[in-house]
Amino acid sequence: MTDAVERWSDRVTRVLAPNPSPLTLEGTNTFVVAGPAAPSAVVLDPGPAMDDHATRVLAACGGRDVELVLLTHTHPDHAEGARAFAERAGAPLAALAPGWATPGAPDLAAGLPLNVAGVELRPLPTPGHAADPCCYLLPAEPAACTGDHVLGRGTTVVEWPGGDMAAYLASLELLLDHHLARLYPGHGPAVGDPRARVEGYLAHRREREAQVLAALEAGDRTPAQVVARVYAEVDPLLHPAAELSVRAHLVKLVREGRVGAAAGGERFLPGGRP
Repeated sequence: MTDAVERWSDRVTRVLAPNPSPLTLEGTNTFVVAGPAAPSAVVLDPGPAMDDHATRVLAACGGRDVELVLLTHTHPDHAEGARAFAERAGAPLAALAPGWATPGAPDLAAGLPLNVAGVELRPLPTPGHAADPCCYLLPAEPAACTGDHVLGRGTTVVEWPGGDMAAYLASLELLLDHHLARLYPGHGPAVGDPRARVEGYLAHRREREAQVLAALEAGDRTPAQVVARVYAEVDPLLHPAAELSVRAHLVKLVREGRVGAAAGGERFLPGGRP
């Protein structure tokens, strides 16, 4: 059984939200980040709107004030409770997504380092899973909080239409430039081999793309047909999420001229034929 509160490093404490599911794994990871002697803390991804979870997160701050609340992205399992938590903690809320930041929050889009709670956090926009993800580099370790960009177990969904497969692949490559020792994901356990994990994600997406192309060559024409073939061994409960990733692959291939689209983008043909 996974403990709800775990110290993952001298600077990072994980508080697990009680929202397990096939897509959230054991639940959403909320992080309390602070320097060892800092009088304040940063809270990353307050998670779903659950009062008991918010109370555990505040308790994990160990009596320190919350200086800033950050979001990796605004999907409900990470952000539903964010505004209420920030108000309860008396802290500004920062996010890349327009309309989410509150007065006094830093501009994450500027990419400037955040010197807060005795640590430096560097925002790293990583679009792809959705339109608004942002990882946070923690150079002192060196580590990164990755939200849903890279998970602790399994692979993430590229959630078309907000998600973009080409952007996702580019964002994965971006992580490789930082020579990280650990990843703190939004779901699942910490990752101790970041390069291998990210390279594995890239290989997985290349394999899926090849499978999508092969499905079209075999006669499949709709995303649902492609999913039924490519994800035949996957729990059918996950097929709707898989279809989002398949659609993201297909859109990428259409833009590259390698696949043709017809019927308003609901039917696809191999070889870029209209």
